[in-house]
Amino acid sequence: MAMADRLAGAVSLREVSRAFGLVPALSRASLEVSTGESILITGPNGAGKSTLLRIVATALFPTAGKGEVLGFDLMSEREAIRRRTELLGHRTRLYEDLTAIENLRFAAVINCVDPRGAPRVLEEVGLAHASREMVRGFSQGMRQRLALARAMLRRPELLLLDEPYAGLDREAKELVDGLVAVTQREGRTVLIVTHDAARARLADRAVVMRGGRLYAASSADVGEARSR
Repeated sequence: MAMADRLAGAVSLREVSRAFGLVPALSRASLEVSTGESILITGPNGAGKSTLLRIVATALFPTAGKGEVLGFDLMSEREAIRRRTELLGHRTRLYEDLTAIENLRFAAVINCVDPRGAPRVLEEVGLAHASREMVRGFSQGMRQRLALARAMLRRPELLLLDEPYAGLDREAKELVDGLVAVTQREGRTVLIVTHDAARARLADRAVVMRGGRLYAASSADVGEARSR
């Protein structure tokens, strides 16, 4: 099913909750995101931001509630969602015993993407010199760049960024900005969790999380991120 053939909504969550044991991480969170929209998600540590993204990416099951992602049911069509989304966060989900180029080619094959673009994106993220090196020898910064290259190669319909600027130098942060800009130009959807308030300029609108709930964000809410 082509992206243009689907309904306008990219993400629709209705009273989604998630608990870890007796500890609630999300509490009846609802969110509507249109296709092609860029959303900044901010809020204090422990508010449930990462949990929200992981549920959208199908890395976690919700404890309660319903939703659709890219027109697919969040519970029964999880594989279809995974093929069309990319979660870029603290866990890079790379294969330690593969080289950088092998990681990208493998990701391309399983996602039906042309693997011939792998050398180009490695060059774009500054890893061309390390293309034949095993990932287990990479620094954290290099791993983040390789995960970014995977996202660029896949060109997902929905890009989920969980604190993507953490631990990156200025050049690498600009690469993330560039990925967001390309995704926006191509009409794809972006959700960004970040404490970097300067990145609010990348988003169409912002929401704030507090205590596992979602609210429309004010300029003060976004501004508070500068002190975190």
